[in-house]
This record gives sequence, structure tokens and C-alpha cells, in this order.
Amino acid sequence: MLVFRQLIDSESCTYTYLLADEESRQAVLIDPVFEQVRRDAALIRELGLELLYTLDTHAHADHVTGAWLLRQRLGSRILIGGQSGAEGADRYLVHGDQVNFGQRFLRVLATPGHTRGCLSYVLDDASMAFTGDALLIRGSGRTDFQQGSAAELYRSVHTHLLTLPASCLLYPGHDYRGLTVTSVAEEKQYNPRLGGALSEADFTGYMNNLGLPHPKMIAVAVPANRHCGRPDNVQGLDNEPDWAPLNFTFAGFWEIQPEWVEEHLKEVQVLDVREPEEFAGPLGHIPGALSIPLRGLEQQLARIARDRPVVTVCRAGGRSARATLILQKAGFQRVANLSGGMLHWRAQHCSVLNAAD
Repeated sequence: MLVFRQLIDSESCTYTYLLADEESRQAVLIDPVFEQVRRDAALIRELGLELLYTLDTHAHADHVTGAWLLRQRLGSRILIGGQSGAEGADRYLVHGDQVNFGQRFLRVLATPGHTRGCLSYVLDDASMAFTGDALLIRGSGRTDFQQGSAAELYRSVHTHLLTLPASCLLYPGHDYRGLTVTSVAEEKQYNPRLGGALSEADFTGYMNNLGLPHPKMIAVAVPANRHCGRPDNVQGLDNEPDWAPLNFTFAGFWEIQPEWVEEHLKEVQVLDVREPEEFAGPLGHIPGALSIPLRGLEQQLARIARDRPVVTVCRAGGRSARATLILQKAGFQRVANLSGGMLHWRAQHCSVLNAAD
């Protein structure tokens, strides 16, 4: 029997997959996200599992892998493709390798094209496969950076993935529309880039004219993932706060989700670091929030109480992230940034004041 969980990081729309052998409780984790390590480790402990390995499908450009941090916390080994360009892994995988966990195993397929080092993983009975960014649900990963090649991706998909059993369930590395799973039969019939009678020339012509901007995290994610997610500054990683469910970001600060903040508004101090016209503007502000613009924060620290946790907020989470670092430097112990700022707060339908609906 197999223990299986599909997890998501809402910021990058990345799927993480936990698989374990039910009898031995040995587990693997595919494509972990740095900011979700606390969540993943808690789930692994609650299920009574032993995490043997983290497996990345490739060196990601849109998020930092949690592989290094999970090795620090749970002792798991880091596995990644030999062509990924990553340093510091425990094992470098090639096509045909087998990754064992208890009585189960994953078979490694080299599926380059999105990047040169892309791998896919097929469960031992070929009932499911994990395709990373090679094959998405009704789509595919882009091919315009990290030695990507549209022609190579077409051949990878048609040679290794669409030749799996028609009933094989395919689990992608991302989805941006809320879809969770597809199948070989579906993608062969309905994938508008790779299915049906579409040729390699059709695919390469399509992919070479996408004209997409680079991922917003690429400048941070790619260098970090070349070191398996090890941050330059590891201070703070072992200081687990207990006042709220927080996620530690690769940038070095703690984040908190809107739902928890709304439920505990009386217990925290919300610090809004937007400009006054934004505080009173269309997005509104969180009830009870203290307004101190970021530009004057260091001069007005005395207005902030030190006996309650501080949650910083701005429009989208950038300025407030800087505010958390200022507060930490000033000696505030319990500080977290509101994930996604007021945009995320409004998207979650949390309560606001002075908002233009």
C-alpha cells in the first residue's frame, strides 16, 4: 500500500508530492519548497514517516527548493539530476536509476527540454508519474532558459511520458488553474501543444514564439537551487517561533497567512507600512492596524508595543518584508510579514476598513 499526499505552495503554484511505503513508513518527497518545510516536516511527523530522500525534478527558477533545509531538520538525503548543475546533493540521478523506499520504488526518466537537467519519476507499478515541468496539465514547461530546448522536450514527452500506460496518472510540478492531475490518455488526446497529431515542428514553432517574461524569482531561485536550497545566511533557521504558524522565507524573515491573523487580531499588533494615502485608499486597511510608513519606521519604533507580536503589512508584501528586518534589528522578537500583503488579505475575503469595493 502507498501513502500519498499532494501539497501546494500557493505563492508559486508548485506541487509537492509525499509518497511512503505504508508498511515500512519510509518516504520520499518530490519538489519541496523552502517556505513550506515547516508544513511538510509537521505532516511527515504526524503520519509517522521516515523521510529518506527529497527529489527535485530540476533546478527550479520560480521557487527555492526545501531539500537542504529538510536534510538539516530530518536527515533526509538530497537527490537530483546529474545534469541539473546543482552542487551539494547526496546522489545524482540518471535515466534508468531506481529510488527505493520500503517495498516501493520510483523509476527515473531523463526528460530534458524545459531545462537540460529535468527528470520525471514513475511509480513502480506505472500507476502514476511525476512530470515536473516537462508535461503540465494541457500544457508544458517553457524552454527558453537554463539550456532548454523545445525539440528536446517534444522528444522527451513523446518518448518517455506519453508511452506510459494510458491509465497512468500524471502529476505536474505546477498548475495555475486549480487542476491537480491528468492522465496519459487525456494528454495524448487533448494537450494543445503536444497531443494529437501535432509534430515536433508544430511544437517548436509554438514554444519559440511564446515571448514570456522571466519568472520573478529567477535571480534568487536559480543560484540558490544550484546549492540545493542552502541559504547564504542560515541564522534564524533553528529559532522556531511558537506564537503562530509561521513559514520561514529564503529571504530570511517569517511569514504568516491572513486567515490566522484575522482570527487572532486581538492578540497581535498589525503594523501597516504603506503611505497614508494607501492606508485610506481603495484596498483599505486591517481593523486596528497601526499606520507607520516604511520611510519613517526607524524613527517611530517607540510607537510599537513590544509585549505583543507584530504583523507587518503593505500592498503586496515587499515593503513589509523590509519592515520585519528593521524590527528584528531593533530587538523585536516576535515579528512576521503578512504573506502577499493587502492584495492577499482582500483575495481571502478578510475584513477591511475604508475599502472601496
